[in-house]
Amino acid sequence: MFKLMGALMLVSASGYAGWHVSRSYARRPVELRQFITALQMLETEITYAATPLPDALAGIAERVDTRVSSFFDHAAKELKTARGTSAREAWSAALHRYRAGSTLDRGDLGILNSLGHNLGISDRDDQAKHLRLTLEQLKMAQARAEETAAKNVKLWNYVGLLGGLIIVLALY
Repeated sequence: MFKLMGALMLVSASGYAGWHVSRSYARRPVELRQFITALQMLETEITYAATPLPDALAGIAERVDTRVSSFFDHAAKELKTARGTSAREAWSAALHRYRAGSTLDRGDLGILNSLGHNLGISDRDDQAKHLRLTLEQLKMAQARAEETAAKNVKLWNYVGLLGGLIIVLALY
């Protein structure tokens, strides 16, 4: 009886571990798509509406998915403080806070970080160019992430369950 319960717990735990890894592969393209949408909104706000950056970031935070919303909300709040934080510092602080729970990899975060170096330091047209470049880079990263997810999601689900079964069989 205890052996069976132990075996079930082991298979369940390894299955959960495999599912957890596969979920991160599946979430990354979704997260990239959400950032692409948000940055397209930011480009529109800066280029056509001439909205000040703190207000544009706050407006985007209200209109995008909750996960990405926290990033833009934090950046907007950093810019609105009376400490005189630059757009680069606010963007970097928001990105640093965001990455802890994110499924984005170093390359994705690097793309977003490089955008932060160019926000708020030039005219609207130049910022729009930087946003378009970032959007293209994120779209390429999203395509790669979708390919990787297609390969690895099922693999990790199976590896988790089968790994647990193999351990159980080896112990009996």
